[in-house]
Amino acid sequence: MGGVTILPMAAWRARPGLAELAGALDAAGGHARFVGGAVRDTLLGLDVADIDLATTHRPDEVVRRLEAAGIKAIPTGIAHGTVTAVSAGTVVEVTTLRRDVETDGRHATVAFTDEWREDAARRDFTMNALYADPLTGEVFDYFDGLADLHAGRVRFIGDPYRRIAEDHLRILRFFRFHARFGHAIDAAGLAACIARANDLMALSRERIAAELLKLLVARDAVPVVRLMQENGLFRPVLPEVEADGVARLATLATREAAAGVAPDAIRRLAALIAPGTAEGVGARLKLSNHDRKRLVQADGGTGDEGARALAYRVGTSVALDRLLLAGADPAPIIGWTPPSLPLGGGALVARGIARGPDVARTLRRVEDRWIAEGFPDAARVGQIADEEADQLLRSARNA
Repeated sequence: MGGVTILPMAAWRARPGLAELAGALDAAGGHARFVGGAVRDTLLGLDVADIDLATTHRPDEVVRRLEAAGIKAIPTGIAHGTVTAVSAGTVVEVTTLRRDVETDGRHATVAFTDEWREDAARRDFTMNALYADPLTGEVFDYFDGLADLHAGRVRFIGDPYRRIAEDHLRILRFFRFHARFGHAIDAAGLAACIARANDLMALSRERIAAELLKLLVARDAVPVVRLMQENGLFRPVLPEVEADGVARLATLATREAAAGVAPDAIRRLAALIAPGTAEGVGARLKLSNHDRKRLVQADGGTGDEGARALAYRVGTSVALDRLLLAGADPAPIIGWTPPSLPLGGGALVARGIARGPDVARTLRRVEDRWIAEGFPDAARVGQIADEEADQLLRSARNA
């Protein structure tokens, strides 16, 4: 692209402490630039969450400069050149320019450099290798990332096979970024990902899960997941994904949109994998206990009591999953908070029921009737309790 591109003055660039941080790192002298997602997303008019700065200063010098300016410096990844800076509450990852010395598909040994192009060359995609001057906003583009960004083209920097050999996770990242930003898929990148799909087996399941869950809620998740399934990308690490699962995912995405419900990664994973495989998939992907339990529960059906009764019994998030997966109407539970039964065991004891199993059984009957009647108020629950207590006591007298 001809001419100079200037980064728009988005709201994040005025965050407290950011100017002081840039000053501490001598951005005016060309020693620090914004890089990566913040630059990319700002150019696309998207909101920015994380801010990254690249710098020519070595990590120890970064720490020295930050502390001298009264900015908190946390050595989160200092061996690889990364220091977390906290300036007036604004958190920024500051990383020294690097080049790869050795890679094994999972980890990289790096050396520091003063060359911006060398730092850009080790990144994955051209649209992620854009830098911007914190003061002037001038954008620096070494591999035609601007053209690719505006064309919606996710393209590896240099040889796709080499990029994948350096970090196998880039296979999944290629598809995730395409699902978020892409239009026509880059043929060379796609061919390399298909050819090297088995490299995914060398990755930790946590890294695979993190990328997959992000992919599943991306803008074009459904067509991209379909493309991946048709080309065997899931087979090495998630063979439970078949064509039927992609069809279920597409149906779920349509239902989410119709109901005004935000896409959810765990719910979409439940649709994507074959029925009955949730326990094994959750364990293999090393999902959190909460997500693993929800993935399993999503396949539990809706019952015949109605949406709110289901939400009361299993929780609103699980109920929403089940209703959407089953094609039932989720409207009754959207924005609804299940109430608590306005009666306890003590109220039954006061009605003459002896403490013990009879109280528990009667309380369950009261609760079941309360649910069936649509959660009436405390006065009606009291009437139900009177009826159940009278029936129990009459039965005991006649025994």
